[in-house]
Amino acid sequence: MRKMASRPYDEWVIESLKGDDRAQAKYVQATIKENRGFPKAILVALRHVAEARGFKRFAEETKLNRETLYKTLSADGNPTLESLSKMLDVLGLDIAVTPKKVS
Repeated sequence: MRKMASRPYDEWVIESLKGDDRAQAKYVQATIKENRGFPKAILVALRHVAEARGFKRFAEETKLNRETLYKTLSADGNPTLESLSKMLDVLGLDIAVTPKKVS
């Protein structure tokens, strides 16, 4: 039996998002919806998109400095509302505030 080489999940996600702007938007949208209480997961999704697009291109599209973008999307990143809005705008997404579901 031939063993298949595995590759890290992050690499697989980034590779699968390359060249597909629509998939990138859907991926970020789904991550936000499923991880509302986990902002780090949302940062990871945005970092995956930035890597799939190329950090330089994504920085140009968002009109954010590349160094700022790297720092914002790092493990310790803490994006401002303005930078988050710019990243989502490039993906054709918007920030919306909705009431919490009462249990």
